[in-house]
Amino acid sequence: MTDTKVAVQEIRAFNRFYTDIIGLLDAHLLNSDYSLSEVRTMYEIYTGKSVQASQIMTAMHIDKSYLSRILKKLEKEELILKMPSEEDARASLISLTEKGLKVFKALNRTSDEQIGELIGNLPARKQQELVNHMKAIQGILQHK
Repeated sequence: MTDTKVAVQEIRAFNRFYTDIIGLLDAHLLNSDYSLSEVRTMYEIYTGKSVQASQIMTAMHIDKSYLSRILKKLEKEELILKMPSEEDARASLISLTEKGLKVFKALNRTSDEQIGELIGNLPARKQQELVNHMKAIQGILQHK
């Protein structure tokens, strides 16, 4: 087997391990009513404050129809609000409602707690080692 094939298999094994350990493939993330894509959409709206759908599509690398279904669900549940853009009448600005903000913050806190539980028993130096390795992975893959 070539070095690349071995690397691919090891990376895929790690991905399976990590997605399993934090439950990313569960139908609902963090025992909530929301999928990973829905929570990530809320995250993008939260960090952008008031964003256009095209910005979310770019950040998440998802297609328009998939994002549209997510946004319709979030809007139906009164978690987001769409307002016409003052700069471009064809575009809408999307923001979290008070309810959406509350739901997002609760999910974000639960996610922090989950990771805290995962690494909480590690000594501080091991936690930092883990973070350093993760930053190294990001650096390598961002500068391919």
